[in-house]
Amino acid sequence: MAETVTSSGTTSSLLASLDPLLREWLPRQRWFAGKGRPVTGFTPVAATELLPPASRLGLYHLLLRVHQPSALGAEPHPGDCYQLLIGVREALPPRLAPALIGHVEDGPLAGRTVYEALYDPRPAEVLLEALRTRARIDGLRFERDPGQEIREGLVARLMTAEQSNSSVVYGDTFILKLLRRVVPGINPDLEIPLALAREGCPRVPAPTAWLHAELGTEPYVLAVLQPFVSGASDGWELALRELAKGEDFAAEARALGRATAEVHTALARALPTVTLGHTQLQSLVDGMTERLEAAVQAVPGLRPYESGLRSAYQALAGLATEGRTWTAQRIHGDLHLGQCLRSASGDWSLIDFEGEPARPPAERRMPQPPVRDIAGMLRSFDYAAHSVSPPAPDWARGCRAAYCSGYADVTGRDPRTDPVLLRAFETDKAVYEVVYEARHRPDWLPVPLSAIRRLAA
Repeated sequence: MAETVTSSGTTSSLLASLDPLLREWLPRQRWFAGKGRPVTGFTPVAATELLPPASRLGLYHLLLRVHQPSALGAEPHPGDCYQLLIGVREALPPRLAPALIGHVEDGPLAGRTVYEALYDPRPAEVLLEALRTRARIDGLRFERDPGQEIREGLVARLMTAEQSNSSVVYGDTFILKLLRRVVPGINPDLEIPLALAREGCPRVPAPTAWLHAELGTEPYVLAVLQPFVSGASDGWELALRELAKGEDFAAEARALGRATAEVHTALARALPTVTLGHTQLQSLVDGMTERLEAAVQAVPGLRPYESGLRSAYQALAGLATEGRTWTAQRIHGDLHLGQCLRSASGDWSLIDFEGEPARPPAERRMPQPPVRDIAGMLRSFDYAAHSVSPPAPDWARGCRAAYCSGYADVTGRDPRTDPVLLRAFETDKAVYEVVYEARHRPDWLPVPLSAIRRLAA
């Protein structure tokens, strides 16, 4: 892929000077997906100068392919592409100390200090101004909905909560989600909110502006700007607060079920739906079974439950053999309490339609039975209930029932009336959780294992 040449030197000389600093800094970032494997090198995809480094403050936009050794037995991998915003200063003021990447020894930035620019309001405001004015800078395309205005002078602040991307809030008016690991093609995190905006669905903030890069034959979606839901509570944090106080959450869970159903209904109107017959259902079951087999190899503690879990998938395959069909459509793809916001007025919104980042983009955009989202939310209630001591399984059961009832209020169909399909998707989700927790958070492993015992029975 062609490099973008910067005015202060070629991309290769810039990258050579940053290489040793980025090898140390990147693996420490929450959003870096390749933890546990060393960074062996970088290939530039594009480098764009947004502020000249010769001035007091410089700013580079980089798209870098990061090379790491493949896991044992895995196919060779070309390397993930990451989006970086690199600030350049003579020295960092104390307030920017957490953003330090390092001091450059040679190359076009020799003697300067480079840092994560989103910590600094000025570079973050450069991005907003570019979106406001619909700028074109080399291969970067800053787009805006002409029906929405962006005021000048909004002060930027980086949200420091741990997440797989980075978010900047502008004056409690907008929030910019900057995608870190980027892939070519249509990104559902922009595609789906735009489709829902056309349908007039109020449950998802409509995109105000977005950034993409024109590189090769397909665009790279890099960032999405949406209205900021001021005073909103994150669904996960809200649930934990209510749990800590011993408060019932059923009314909120029911309202969240209604919000989910409204989004699903709007998506079914906005984007194509398909019917899953025997062949498609068998393929879906085969995928679930393969994931179970791999999980048992990775986490031997699953082995006593394997046959019981497999029966959940076999029951679904049996219904497909008998001629049952289901409708599949576009869905959220990674729905849980942390992907939901409740406004000060009590209305729920759904956010982050990127899907599971570990899955290929084409797979994330495939139509799925809506029950996959529902299963994810039911598992999330379970997680919340087990995050307190002692665990509160009755609280989770009440939330699960209320959520399904709320969903039925809108669609007329209670997910619990299709128990075989629901159990299969809940099982698939719990198996995924077991592998994730075993690898990343062993202390949390008892949470999905308690669900595994229930589902296997």
